[in-house]
Amino acid sequence: MDTPRIYGAGLGLRRELMLPLRAAGASAIDFFEISPENWIDIGGQWARELRWFTERFPFVAHGLSLSLGGPSPLEEGFLRRIRAFLDTHRIALYTEHLAYCSDGAHLYDLLPIPFTQEAVHYVAARIRRTQNVLERRIAVENASYYVQAPISEMDELSFLKAVLEEADCDLHLDVNNVYVNGVNHGYDPRAFVLGLPADRIVYLHVAGHDRDGPDLIIDTHGQAVVYPVWDLLETAYEAFGVFPTLLERDFNMPSLDDLLAEVARIAELQKARCWRQRKRAACGGAAT
Repeated sequence: MDTPRIYGAGLGLRRELMLPLRAAGASAIDFFEISPENWIDIGGQWARELRWFTERFPFVAHGLSLSLGGPSPLEEGFLRRIRAFLDTHRIALYTEHLAYCSDGAHLYDLLPIPFTQEAVHYVAARIRRTQNVLERRIAVENASYYVQAPISEMDELSFLKAVLEEADCDLHLDVNNVYVNGVNHGYDPRAFVLGLPADRIVYLHVAGHDRDGPDLIIDTHGQAVVYPVWDLLETAYEAFGVFPTLLERDFNMPSLDDLLAEVARIAELQKARCWRQRKRAACGGAAT
């Protein structure tokens, strides 16, 4: 399958942005992301609008409802529909949350998986099956969570690394989620990022959040990205190199100009990292 290469700085494609983006030309955006659940059964004008974009831009698909950690069996019929959707729109990369969102019915929230060895085996097997059905590697995203599961045998970083290794899948790193969890659960977000396996990272998210108190952040994707999250993104680039990075904005939508300014900031950080890498290499230093 001939799929466009994903690179640079991207934006989540929402329907209210489609006409303004077409009018603006979208030249500042390197790729877009969509959730298949919002588009699989859509026809008519909206389907034609989506096709206009997927014929001109690379895309990533970010799932919302697969429930990799859930107790119910994987919905393999749904996975086959996703595979057909990905093939139709030439989308190579599919990512999902390392969480669960169903138990007999969809719960409309992303809930944390217990950090146990049993859960590692369970989730890894479901990821491997997902990859087999989709006929492509997937990337799992570190999810934000607000209450820890009552039974845990390891910390979040150890759990994430164990799942990636046993499932032999890739990592979709959300630096905002790392920051949110660090504040809410009292760990160092920078140390978390630096502890990740570089060889698994293929894709990044950056987003805003709402602060409900000094020790409570809600991952809403409804505000501008804050300075500590930008700093964490820069830390990831310095440690691992530049990866395709998407700005998530789902609520409280600002003007297109404001969104494009944040996408441009991602691109600026990427260019600065690449310039520093080239300079170190030219001076005989180590380059990552």
